[in-house]
Amino acid sequence: MSTGYKIDYRSQLNPSQYEAVIHGQGPLLVIAGAGSGKTRTLTYRVARLVEDGIHPSSILLLSFTRKAAQEMLSRAANLLDRRCREVAGGTFHSFANSVLRRWKDRIGFPKGFTIIDRADSEDLIKLVSTPYSAKNKAKITRLPRKSTLATMFSRAVNKNLALEDIVYNDYPQFTYCLDEIYSINQQYNEQKQAHCLVDYDDLLTLFLGLLQDFPDIRNRLADTYAHILVDEYQDTNFIQSELVSLITNPERNIMVVGDDSQSIYAFRGANFKNIIGFPEKFPGTRVIKLEENYRSVQPILDLTNRIIDQAGEKFSKCLFTRKTGGRVPQLVATADEHLQSGFVASEILRLKRRGIPLADIAVLFRAGFHAFDLEIELTRRNLPFVKYGGFKFMESAHIKDLLAYLRITVAINDRLSWYRVFNLVDRVGPATAEKLFQAVSQHGIGALESFCKKLPALGPLLEVIRAMAVEGLAPVSKGEAALKYYLPILRKKYDDHPKRLRDLEQLLSIMERYDQLPEFLDDMVLEPPAASVKDNLIADSQAQEHLVLSTVHSAKGLEWHTVFIIWALDGRFPSFRSLDNNDNIEEERRLMYVATTRARENLIITYPAQVYDRSSGTILYRPSRFLDSIAENFLERHFIDREDQI
Repeated sequence: MSTGYKIDYRSQLNPSQYEAVIHGQGPLLVIAGAGSGKTRTLTYRVARLVEDGIHPSSILLLSFTRKAAQEMLSRAANLLDRRCREVAGGTFHSFANSVLRRWKDRIGFPKGFTIIDRADSEDLIKLVSTPYSAKNKAKITRLPRKSTLATMFSRAVNKNLALEDIVYNDYPQFTYCLDEIYSINQQYNEQKQAHCLVDYDDLLTLFLGLLQDFPDIRNRLADTYAHILVDEYQDTNFIQSELVSLITNPERNIMVVGDDSQSIYAFRGANFKNIIGFPEKFPGTRVIKLEENYRSVQPILDLTNRIIDQAGEKFSKCLFTRKTGGRVPQLVATADEHLQSGFVASEILRLKRRGIPLADIAVLFRAGFHAFDLEIELTRRNLPFVKYGGFKFMESAHIKDLLAYLRITVAINDRLSWYRVFNLVDRVGPATAEKLFQAVSQHGIGALESFCKKLPALGPLLEVIRAMAVEGLAPVSKGEAALKYYLPILRKKYDDHPKRLRDLEQLLSIMERYDQLPEFLDDMVLEPPAASVKDNLIADSQAQEHLVLSTVHSAKGLEWHTVFIIWALDGRFPSFRSLDNNDNIEEERRLMYVATTRARENLIITYPAQVYDRSSGTILYRPSRFLDSIAENFLERHFIDREDQI
């Protein structure tokens, strides 16, 4: 390594971070414990590679959100210079999309393809499953809903399992119609191919197939990227791991960063074995552990270390901090759920009186329904809170409506978008929509003219489509034309149309940043403008200070001064459904680890000590097995059996 760097890496990084940043050739696995400066390490690594003479375009940084990648590259540019912004950075899906667009003829889409989101996938599944549903009406049994079928198909892809295995393992109640499920999946895939549609999972599977079937493309990509960096590697699935392996160059200059102890997304297809097995997949891997924590006080870290020490398979690590002080975490048992809610609410009020802002306090739980009783108690005590959930920006009907008008101008064979557009026209039902689509598909937009006499409402639609097709028209201008046409429909269709109009105006403001409509439409699927929990916290806190209620999964990556974890009861956390499978138990342990590592100064864990479980017919009374055996000096235990104690 040469000398004379602009950045003094040694003074700005701790020893482990420094070793990761200056690592030379060959595979590198960085095990980044919670709060240990993972992002800082990746940022400095990018800057160091660029400063060391590696051309930015030959560095590929893959993350799970485009925002995360952009933030790292922006920070690297601030450290060094603007060259860092030229590093190829993005998500697995956006990278796959860019490669597939480049070699679209090799994957069977010479004229290109349209990316469909989850809601579109479900609509297409419903379309192809309708004949099967009609056939089953005579039976007592029924087919799975479109959302369930979509989950089945996606889970099979992401977990690299046969569809049959997914049905038998996760949906045994539907094994009776396995043949129909197979047929619907086949029809779904055939319809996508016929109409040049690609869903999220297709982006990865098509990319993998491209690399496996065409060595010239694989070698070209491997030659292009001298260094590959992957963030949150513990969240990768089988396909993503294979993709990374295939495009790594012969020098194997790949650096992956993650924490095996925070692998909690198996339900999405994340494969814990990817990070555990990385050294075996890349022999000669150097493993560096980031163990200095910059978030929590030592008593909290002492507890979290002991929780994860019990894991059966892991990279051993021991988190430590230079922060001083801190109280030993508490485990509080209450006589029932209502007392649990009362205790938590009382403690929050005490913290508030001490000057701790409500926005710096969170209550975490394993499942959303665990918070129902607490929500009632918080409302009774006038403690404002926000609970995260609900539909996303891109899943709302009015957004999908407007995008449909834009998508048909780009892809004339986009059946789903045409159906959506036609169904918004007066006196057009499913049968007529099919006739109209077939006419447009075979003869072009002009074919609609012959239907206008019988269906006068088609005239204005045809006019706006032609207006949007004007050559050289900016994407935002097309959006404005579509909105002008759609506005009367919006007002007629929704009682809350003023609120929805603000959403559509926000969409237009996003469009102003784009020069090409296809690029905008791709980004709306790959990187929709749905605010993260962190973004929501910032935005909401400006309007009103409130307490945060969140599932543990939604809280990953965040931190608060005080964290309450409720329902830490064996049978609830871990859940009953996980008790008969060791892999599931281990993931639940990691989930508890993630929950406890969200707290900076104060951690309080609670559970109701006697609960009747209707599904099993048993009484639940033990604290979570992940906490039960931890010594008193690491976890203070208390019991509350009367309301006057709170």
